[in-house]
Amino acid sequence: MSSKRVFPNAKSDITQAQEVPDTPQTRAPAYRLAFADDDFLCRDELRPVRLQLELLKPQLVMDERGINSTVVMFGGARIPEPKNASAAKTETLAGLSKYYDEAREFARLMTLKSMESYGRENVIVTGGGPGVMEAGNRGAIDAGGASIGLNIVLPHEQAPNEFVTPELCFNFHYFAIRKMHFLMKAKAITVFPGGFGTLDELFEALTLIQTGRMEPVPFLLFGEKFWQDILNWDALAEAGTISREDLGLFKFVETAQQAVEAIENWG
Repeated sequence: MSSKRVFPNAKSDITQAQEVPDTPQTRAPAYRLAFADDDFLCRDELRPVRLQLELLKPQLVMDERGINSTVVMFGGARIPEPKNASAAKTETLAGLSKYYDEAREFARLMTLKSMESYGRENVIVTGGGPGVMEAGNRGAIDAGGASIGLNIVLPHEQAPNEFVTPELCFNFHYFAIRKMHFLMKAKAITVFPGGFGTLDELFEALTLIQTGRMEPVPFLLFGEKFWQDILNWDALAEAGTISREDLGLFKFVETAQQAVEAIENWG
């Protein structure tokens, strides 16, 4: 038995407010409905409300689609597709282009598994931009499934790639809320070579697991040489700034198939 609304919904109030007579009073900013007033909502004092809205909107949309768990793909925006590797800014970037294909294949394989649950489990989620992110969303398309893109407003290098499922393409102002959505439903985390943003995401996720604020999940780093070159993991353990056991929170892999097998046999 469906319940009938007793009060009009907010959207109808916005429509009615636009139909009132045009007078100095109705044109005044004070007259605007608070939730339909962009100038009001963007005030510094309304930051807590905006934080809540950015948390709620993607959560509600994903819940309505029945998405229960995700597979996270972090990685660099500047890593090119192999066919474009010759135009890369550095030889290293050109060499890392192989991980574009591995990311694409990994997303394809995981999306095939996701489709066994009608797209409710193991849904690929990326940052929605170019490079590794594009490869992840593209792999989901290859499998005929949906994927999530969590975009962020930046002055450069960030616009939705064409492979994100439009109904699951979100945009954020606050990095903190975006990072919460990466991990809230995460069933596995993969990290491909990248820059500051990728390192930030890598260490935040590892810290949450290390400190017990997040349940351990399969945590895979693609490209052992890259990660060993830029980070002296053993030095951290030898210095005592992390425990030797903390190095067991993640594993290195090279290929999509290795990653899938590692997730299936984790523990």
